[in-house]
Amino acid sequence: MIMKKNSLYIWLLGVSFICSSCHDFFKESSQDEIKPSTVEDLRSVMYKEAYPYQFASDNYLMLLTDEMQCNGLLIDQYATQHANGTPVFTFNPMMFDGGEVFPDVDVNSWKIYYEKIKGCNVIIDYVSEVSGTEQEKNALLGQATLLRGFYHLKLAMIYCQAYTASGVDPKTALGVPLMLTMDLTDDYPERPSLEALYSQIEQDFLTATSLLEENYTPDNVYRVGSVAAYVLLSRFYLFRGGDEDLDKAIQYAGMAIEKGPMLSRLSMLMGTDKSIYDSDMSSEVVWCYGGYSFKVNTYFPTDAYQSIVPWSVSTELLSLYTTNDLRDDIYFQSFTAGPGGVYGEKIGLNSSYGGDHGIRMAEAYLNRAEALARRFQAKGDGNDRVQALDDLNTLRETRFATGTYVEEEVTDAQDLLDFCLNERRLELCCEEGFRWFDIKRLGLSVTHKYIDSEGVEREYVLESNSPLYALPIPYDAIERNYKLKQNPR
Repeated sequence: MIMKKNSLYIWLLGVSFICSSCHDFFKESSQDEIKPSTVEDLRSVMYKEAYPYQFASDNYLMLLTDEMQCNGLLIDQYATQHANGTPVFTFNPMMFDGGEVFPDVDVNSWKIYYEKIKGCNVIIDYVSEVSGTEQEKNALLGQATLLRGFYHLKLAMIYCQAYTASGVDPKTALGVPLMLTMDLTDDYPERPSLEALYSQIEQDFLTATSLLEENYTPDNVYRVGSVAAYVLLSRFYLFRGGDEDLDKAIQYAGMAIEKGPMLSRLSMLMGTDKSIYDSDMSSEVVWCYGGYSFKVNTYFPTDAYQSIVPWSVSTELLSLYTTNDLRDDIYFQSFTAGPGGVYGEKIGLNSSYGGDHGIRMAEAYLNRAEALARRFQAKGDGNDRVQALDDLNTLRETRFATGTYVEEEVTDAQDLLDFCLNERRLELCCEEGFRWFDIKRLGLSVTHKYIDSEGVEREYVLESNSPLYALPIPYDAIERNYKLKQNPR
């Protein structure tokens, strides 16, 4: 049976993936032609090729934000990590122009996400060909369609301007190529408008939600179901940001809160080696994937417990947590030596499974609170203010030491939105690229103090509404597709 499944993978997914050309998107290298015949066969393919487990990507996005700081090169054995992070941290517009500038192993998001989209499309296109009940087939279709929308949204968060950013017209701003079939074609994909890209992502999310509601309930946190779809829809509509979108963000976040798990109380994690993504202790995990971000040795030395590392969580971020806020202890780990010795820890350091990527219930509360705060700012309905505050206070109470939290009361619309955005920064730090995308959609500038290998300090600034908000597409993707337009830089 194992040999048969391996042959299936070779026949179906034995391809040479090239980052931009549909012409080369699927290249068969058939060994034999054992085709999937059952839902079980196709499910196995989906778990391996469409789901993102054992997955490392996007960790470099933290180095673009105010979440990280540079400590210089104080120990020569960390020279590689220091060099790898330098072009990103210094906002070098050539950061993706070759392996000598940017490491390609496990961190080329363009390549990684399109490979996963390819796997999703295999499931979507092939599911009607296999035997099984309609419910089983629709369960596969729902999962694969949701994941495809998720990956396209991730690509948009990295390589596109934010939908609501200043000066951006979604009708003319560039999206990323939409890959919606596994069929071979000689056409090279072009970049659609941002509006068209978001429209397709919305369609995928809504289609998947309907399929998952009616046909599938995951039995563990490593599979996506309807609650994951609700949270992703609330994220999507918040990011798109129109008036009707805010209403929908509130609606879907509310559905997730109603039907999803309870928030975790961080007091229950104190004194353990567990953190917020350890689902055996944390109740709020909706979906979990990947590994521990700070064990990706490209930037973060994994043997650094007694040493000062080149890149670490910024003292600016750490200073924002107040007395009795347990996130300061649960979400970070400190090294014993000197300044710059803090890593993020959204999953326990010694966890042997799972990762610190995915979806948590905290995001649903934050998405709804921000949408309500923005609607209150626009329309002045006091009920929106009250509900936004209730969401924020409900979340924050679970983050503080037992019996210490005092509810916040905010009446001014701008102050409420600022409170919400600050809480988002504190809760979603070092996770899923949220801070990078929030910087983009809020039009924030970022100032970095960089220390080179000789100890010389320089300042680098990412200006507000910078062209680099849309990161450059990796050079090899541009090289292989003459129709693929590079982002301004």
